[in-house]
Amino acid sequence: MSTNIVIALVTIAQKPGASVSTSLITTRRICRIFGERADSISLERKVMRRKANKLRQYLPFTASAMADIEQVAANHRSAEWDDLRKVLAGFGRSQVLETEGLAAGLEFDRLCDLLAINTVERETARKEGLATLADLVFAYALEDSAARRGQQWNDAPLYNACQLATTNFIRECPEHLLPDPFAPGAPFGPKLPPALSIVGK
Repeated sequence: MSTNIVIALVTIAQKPGASVSTSLITTRRICRIFGERADSISLERKVMRRKANKLRQYLPFTASAMADIEQVAANHRSAEWDDLRKVLAGFGRSQVLETEGLAAGLEFDRLCDLLAINTVERETARKEGLATLADLVFAYALEDSAARRGQQWNDAPLYNACQLATTNFIRECPEHLLPDPFAPGAPFGPKLPPALSIVGK
């Protein structure tokens, strides 16, 4: 069922003349669907591991059975799991690097509407000059804040995709090439002052 929905969403996003709003809406929806699928695989694996854990009280007689169950859990839907994580990381990388130019193609209020950012945090973001998806979605985790109502827990679809992309980057990048995320201008660092220029008469 969800595969048909994803295909329909991709078809909508690829239509000639599809708006930037449509692209962001379909991207969020696809990330939400893929995130839910990944969560369901994770939950199924946890159920299997709980079964293995129940055998712990009968060790050492159940060691072999426990190992078998753990192996089955680790392999459960592994190809689908890997594919989902690759696609989600790709979406996340696109948002962090702004490769699609979605934020630039939208007015600030429209962007906040599509990301479901609540009015209080929206005004704070406006004052602080946060206008990129990397800032709004990931660095400051404002996506779906209208629904969270101040709760710290965040399960927003683009946030999760960006988090996965960043985790993969940190894991795969050689340590000496990793940028400092707290450097000025970096996602968690202080904002750089605006570039000023003299305008001629």
